[in-house]
Amino acid sequence: MAKVIDMFKIDTGVDEEPQEKEEELGPRTKEEHIKNYLKDLVATEEAMTPFKEHKRDVRKSYIEEGWLTKEEIWAAVRAYRMIKGEKDMEALVEAYDQVKKMIL
Repeated sequence: MAKVIDMFKIDTGVDEEPQEKEEELGPRTKEEHIKNYLKDLVATEEAMTPFKEHKRDVRKSYIEEGWLTKEEIWAAVRAYRMIKGEKDMEALVEAYDQVKKMIL
């Protein structure tokens, strides 16, 4: 990722240019919008890293303790995301049946 940051000369700090400057300097170019977007993206991805690592650690712990298998975790997460995303009922029932078969 460092190459990408260097290539675009992006630092992961807060954008130091206040929004008011756009009015003073005129509209931003496409390149400036791309640079600012990538700067925000890099900062967001770096901020998410500890949470992603924690998620992996929790999953690994559940598997190592024998509480759930990879398949049970996958099916439960799939069902949860379907409910949360308000997916169609047929797909939800299919995921439910998979979880039910694994548990019973």
